Parts: sequence; structure tokens; C-alpha cells
Amino acid sequence: MLPVVVWDMPPLGTINLHASLLPNYRGAAPINWAIINGEKETGVTTFKLQHEIDTGQIIMRERIAIRDDETVGELYHELMDLGKGVLLKTVNAIASGEYQLLPQDHITDIKHAPKIFKETCKINWENDTASVYNLIRGLSPYPAAWTILQGKTLKIFSADKLIQSHSIPPGGIETDGKTYLRFACADGYISVKDLQLEGKKRMSVEKFLIGNREIGKSGNL
Repeated sequence: MLPVVVWDMPPLGTINLHASLLPNYRGAAPINWAIINGEKETGVTTFKLQHEIDTGQIIMRERIAIRDDETVGELYHELMDLGKGVLLKTVNAIASGEYQLLPQDHITDIKHAPKIFKETCKINWENDTASVYNLIRGLSPYPAAWTILQGKTLKIFSADKLIQSHSIPPGGIETDGKTYLRFACADGYISVKDLQLEGKKRMSVEKFLIGNREIGKSGNL
């Protein structure tokens, strides 16, 4: 963080651009958590810096829709482009003096965006398919959601969700050995499309299955 003596120097204040609709998703990973939590929209916010992180008075906000299949990598680039325009508008508004400040300190019931750690990325197959699907999207391509397959870390970058009843324990797998690899969740399956096994390159599920013939038609992690 910059010391107060630095960001308090400009006579018109110092501004920041944040990749969420503040006050929601204050913190280090706002784009990740918006997708992980299944949000349908997010945006960018410009605000004046003050000592406590992401709490300064809001200058401008602009919204953007989150697609149902969008990954954090894709959304990052969309927000980057949106943010450039909002930042320019903000600077022009401050230069002309034609803007209003919206305080955040009266809002207490907010969603946070803490730093992402390795354990954050571990898939809990006992969750419903929507939650697991959103976790995968919200961590792709980096740092990537992961699980354990045959004693090795398996990163999953993209997948489809299939809602259907089954009798397989959470984390159990189904595969035809050629075109699909499915992990059982509480209410259906996550069908993996793009993955990376520990020590291997990232690849499609079809290429992965060609090189891993020992994976049977069903099993457990």
C-alpha cells in the first residue's frame, strides 16, 4: 500500500479503479469471487482513496453482465476495457468539478473478495453442480480449481454441468474412456472439457483419456 503521505499529496485527491461494484467485493480477488458466487453482473468502480482498503467515496460505477459460461480470464479482459473508459470519464469529471461522491460507510451488509489460496481452489464434490461449476469458472485459467485423481493433482479449466440423479458417491467418476470424464456431485455431474494432470501439459479431455487408458468406466477419487 502507498503511505498516506504519498496519496494525500494531490490537491484533488487520489483515485483508484476497482473491478467490482463497490461496496460489494472489496478485497484482492473481486473478479474471481463474483463468478464463484454465481453473480449475473459485476462492473468497475472509481473512488477516492482513504486509509481503509476499498472504502473511499465512490465517484463512478459502470455495470457489465456476466455470461453463464464466462471464466475469470475472459471477464478480466472485459473489465479492463470497461475500466479504461470509466477511468478517463472520472479524470475528466474531477478536472471539471462536475461529479458527486457517494459514501460507502453507511453500507454494512456486503460481500467480500478475500485473497485466493490453494485450499480455496480445492473442489468439494459434495457441493451441488452449480457451485462446483462456478468455482471452476471463477478460477480459470489461474490459479485453477483442482481435485485429486489417482493420487495426483488434477486442475480443471473448463467443464459442463449436468443435472441428473445418480447413485455414485461424491467425487466418483464415470468415463467411456474416449470422449467424457464426469465427476459426481450432490445433484449431478461435472463433465470435464479442459484439464491438466500433475506433471503433464494442459489438454482436452479426449487427449487425456487417450493417454490414460487405465481409468475405468467408473471409480472413486
